[in-house]
Amino acid sequence: MATMIPVRNLNWDGCLNIRDLGGLPTADGGATRFGAIVRADSIRQLSDAGWEALVDYGVSRIVDLRFDSELAADPPQELPVELVHVSVLPDADSNHWTEIDALGDAAPDAATATSGVYLEFLVRFGASFARAVEAVAAAPEGAVLIHCLGGKDRTGLVSALLLRLAEVPIAEVAADYALSAERLITWSSPWIQGAENEEGRRRRTRISQTPASAMNAVLEELERRHGSVCGYLSIAGLEEVTAQRIRERLQE
Repeated sequence: MATMIPVRNLNWDGCLNIRDLGGLPTADGGATRFGAIVRADSIRQLSDAGWEALVDYGVSRIVDLRFDSELAADPPQELPVELVHVSVLPDADSNHWTEIDALGDAAPDAATATSGVYLEFLVRFGASFARAVEAVAAAPEGAVLIHCLGGKDRTGLVSALLLRLAEVPIAEVAADYALSAERLITWSSPWIQGAENEEGRRRRTRISQTPASAMNAVLEELERRHGSVCGYLSIAGLEEVTAQRIRERLQE
């Protein structure tokens, strides 16, 4: 009987940006485990065949990172797996967004804008990111799937924190993050062209990018400030035993 070779990119019908966080190198010379954590764009887009693929993959818990308003507009149906909702960012009507959007708009390029905005997310909403990591760590045996809307910003940051806890080098984490722009191009291209004017198209083009250098800068600065991602999450309220559970889940 042929042995199935695990793959990172998962083509589940209805979604564009799903991949397993397995197969990435770790500092001790090992690799992250396949079938432990999956990152995705909104799974509410899955067809019946896509849902069947998710269940067959062994997903035991879904951690939904979307806004409260996104969830209210798209309430969960009865699901064949456990669902936990942890909104890592405030809704669009929050006062936080005026300052955060201005920070991105003032940056000279996409990489600088993205890294600046992401760092601001992590500074302002650390407790929410810690809760998301906790939700992954507390999941029952099986794969945990984390998702937001496009699977690149909120999901990208939570994935990066998880991978750094598992001691995946920053360059590898950044390379994984960078894959999302290409995976989402069939969604982002019409969204960009649908902007009202050229300024809007430029802004949407910038938002759609996922430069590896941006995630690299975010993690380097976060760890410069706090010593490690574990140190950052500890200040945000995550217990060391929870960080250890992530390592045990992800590391071979």
